[in-house]
Amino acid sequence: MFGWGPADAAQVLRVPTSADHKYSRGVVLLETGSPTYPGAAALTVEGAWRAGVGMVRWTGDPDVARLVVQRRPETLVNAGERADAVVLGSGISGRDRDDDVTARFRGILHSDLPAVIDAGALDLVTDVRAPVVVTPHDAELADVRIPLGLGIDDLDGDPLERRLRAGFAERLLVVRETAVALGGAVLLKGADTIVATPGGWWTVVRTGTPWLATAGTGDVLAGALGALVAVASAGARRSGGALDVEALGPLAATAAWLHGTAARLAAGVEGGAPGRPITALDVADHLPAAFERAVARA
Repeated sequence: MFGWGPADAAQVLRVPTSADHKYSRGVVLLETGSPTYPGAAALTVEGAWRAGVGMVRWTGDPDVARLVVQRRPETLVNAGERADAVVLGSGISGRDRDDDVTARFRGILHSDLPAVIDAGALDLVTDVRAPVVVTPHDAELADVRIPLGLGIDDLDGDPLERRLRAGFAERLLVVRETAVALGGAVLLKGADTIVATPGGWWTVVRTGTPWLATAGTGDVLAGALGALVAVASAGARRSGGALDVEALGPLAATAAWLHGTAARLAAGVEGGAPGRPITALDVADHLPAAFERAVARA
């Protein structure tokens, strides 16, 4: 699959019906943000709410919790047990991830709960039993590859950084080999966002804009992806099944498409205009319009 577009996204996104309720629309749990990066909690929560999930739960530091409640009072904070998917690691540094947090994250990744792994949890990819999708940018990809035994060099000794800059074909190869070693989906963020699964499926998403290169937008993407995974997981559960790891590829590509389209709408670059500066919250604010644009194609 090459070049993920609105028609592809429309096949993945789910529009609720009159039979739905908040639980049938999916519950996503976010373990994101920290005292060092409290804003990441609010940004992942915002991204999740605006991507079409039925309920957002957030767990973390009590001081950060106040920010989450102030920004999104409908969020269930440090309460509840139900979840159809989880997002781990956004806005969590090595200083914030103590032994208790690490043990909790490992416990989640050893369960069957579908997980989006971002930022400060990317090094926990070994011995994962849950269906997972990782969301690194170039500088974080080594955090995924080294624990998997791939290292940062290829067979010819070329550093990973050089491989990633060698062109699209080499970037794609790196992502695909990482997905196979992980046994999960990989979303490598960039001007060309590449998504691959261990079964060999892959696509590229090119809907973004250079205005998207600003702090916090990756947190919004992680939250939105978690929401889409939760919606799909809830649907699979209603049908008596479970979400397969291969399904995470199209979900990740759709999240990237929504994210990039929302950024373009926020920046005003449609029609070839030069655009304007945007923030991560601007991107989140335009996710519903991007969603609407996709489902209108269905």
